[in-house]
Amino acid sequence: MIKQYYMPTRVLMGEDCVKANSSEFLKMGKKALIVTGKHSAKINGALDDVIDVLSSNGQKWALYDKVMTNPTVESTYEGAAFARSENVDFVIAIGGGSPMDAAKTINLLACQDIPMDKLYDGQYSDEILPMILVPTTAGTGSEVTPYAILTNNRLQTKKSIGSPILFPQIAILDAKYMDNLSKEITINTALDALSHSIEGMLSLRANPITDSIALESIRRISLCFESLKSGRLTRAERFELLYASTLAGMVISNTKTTAVHSMGYSLTYFHDIDHGRANGLVLGEFLKYIEKSWPERVNEILSAMGYGTVNEFIILLDELLGDREKLTDEQIEKYVSITANSSNAKNCRVVLSIEELTEIFKNSVNK
Repeated sequence: MIKQYYMPTRVLMGEDCVKANSSEFLKMGKKALIVTGKHSAKINGALDDVIDVLSSNGQKWALYDKVMTNPTVESTYEGAAFARSENVDFVIAIGGGSPMDAAKTINLLACQDIPMDKLYDGQYSDEILPMILVPTTAGTGSEVTPYAILTNNRLQTKKSIGSPILFPQIAILDAKYMDNLSKEITINTALDALSHSIEGMLSLRANPITDSIALESIRRISLCFESLKSGRLTRAERFELLYASTLAGMVISNTKTTAVHSMGYSLTYFHDIDHGRANGLVLGEFLKYIEKSWPERVNEILSAMGYGTVNEFIILLDELLGDREKLTDEQIEKYVSITANSSNAKNCRVVLSIEELTEIFKNSVNK
């Protein structure tokens, strides 16, 4: 397999960097589509900052704030119809993974006539509007990836669309938008970012560049473990997590993810478990099985976190996750079948058997 590194998104970082980079917004066009959810961007100040910049630039905007948690394929077609009706020139996404992923898909569908049953085929033209993404959680890294994860009710799981045209032109990182995130959201999103970097190092597509970025991301997240336990984070720690999440996004842009994400998708789809938490539930036991065949790689990952054994990492996860969800044997059997047939599960140097995946699920829940 040919290995490469590609990340064309320009990343702007620092406090008040939305307003400090108003000229970048001006270059995008005369009218923006702002994609966000119903609440968070309106509370944390990100939407106000973006609107202030557009107003001062003399640019117009249309607001689409109907993005749900774990957006569905159907909802993005609705958003695309709105975008076309507003005749916008560029797209601004504000929020966590859901608004950012929805915005990418809305943009694609607003520019190209793609039937719903062909959306995942990846057969797209180059036509798309420029995008600026402003993350307000530190987890998905969507601001620097060419992917959009959508809930697919037909397949009963979450599934990604991907294309180089989905890379945003600009990502803007300002940790102040995360000052008031709850402890639960902060932990879940940090675990999502951590799983991206760990899975990136286990991927078939891993290479020396992605490994070095992944290790830096893991180290920075690990520096915040104690603060994550208490739920009391400084602005500087918030930025560490945000920066680490973006680094992790750069990793999976090139490596993609592994079975951890496939397993987590079932927990999210069938039990409404937050995506980051779902990944965290299975991540420790997954590493245990990988260690049997690839101990040197797992040791690299553990060393970056300051741990000597996988069990130490699992103890941390137990502290962060609290009581774990319960699953029946029948549910586990179903989720293992979905995972085993996913492309993610095959994208690992160590491909696990049905029996091993079953044991990971059983040891990860019902504790």
